[in-house]
Amino acid sequence: MTAIQTLIDTLSLEPIEVNLFRGQTPQDEMNRDRIYGGQVIAQALMAAYRTVEGRTCHSLQSYFIRPGDPKAPVLYEVERSRDGRSFTTRRVIAIQHGEQIFNLAASFQVHEEGFEHSDPLPAAPAPETVQTDRERFAPFAATMPAAFAESMARDRAIEVRRVDPNNPIKPKKMPAHQQVWFRAAEDVGDGVAINQCMLAYATDMSLLDTCARPHGVSWLSGVMMASLDHIIWFHRPSRAHEWHLYDQDSPSASGARGFNRGAIYLQDGTLVASVAQEGLIRPRKPK
Repeated sequence: MTAIQTLIDTLSLEPIEVNLFRGQTPQDEMNRDRIYGGQVIAQALMAAYRTVEGRTCHSLQSYFIRPGDPKAPVLYEVERSRDGRSFTTRRVIAIQHGEQIFNLAASFQVHEEGFEHSDPLPAAPAPETVQTDRERFAPFAATMPAAFAESMARDRAIEVRRVDPNNPIKPKKMPAHQQVWFRAAEDVGDGVAINQCMLAYATDMSLLDTCARPHGVSWLSGVMMASLDHIIWFHRPSRAHEWHLYDQDSPSASGARGFNRGAIYLQDGTLVASVAQEGLIRPRKPK
């Protein structure tokens, strides 16, 4: 099975009862110490979509409460908060071992025409000229944690190309700004829900790294890093297999937390989404 098909299966939640769904972590991700945050965001959004008809998500806000256990299924309980004439609101609670690990609120809207404007596409090299993550990490594989090195060597459902990467083993101080090209490895069809969930899955990749760049640290260099919250505004539709430029910055870090922002564009300049996230960034205490 291809990596992209595995991700599609991961997002195809099992219905348990009305408003209750079960999600799994892929077998080859079970050796991680926690579930990848983008997976939980995408599965929760898909659970909300299972209770909505004829409307498209325009925003979601979420909180990571506890680390997810990749070896255990996740139950997604959907609360039908409101069904209005134009907007629908859903709340999703993710549960493992009897405790909340994550919650999400999402708003959906019927299609409407209105005023249009957006920021232009920032300058960036073409994605074909940028190394893939697999190519970039290959020289450092021997010095990386085995699970991470193995993960980078596998086929990936989301192809990621970082324009100005930092070495996670020996990071140097760099500006609090980075650009990342990403796309799904294959066309997943024209369904709005699956394409938005794929996009949501990808938005947690690399964003938290942005606040670490000015300090010359990474999660592989003695710093504890974890997403605390995650917000996405979906401005316009896109197809996940198209190249997306993720233009990121971090205007502030304080109180052991780093704040990060991202704007996501298609190659033709269309601004399709905006993202904001705050994450833990804390020096590890010596054992």
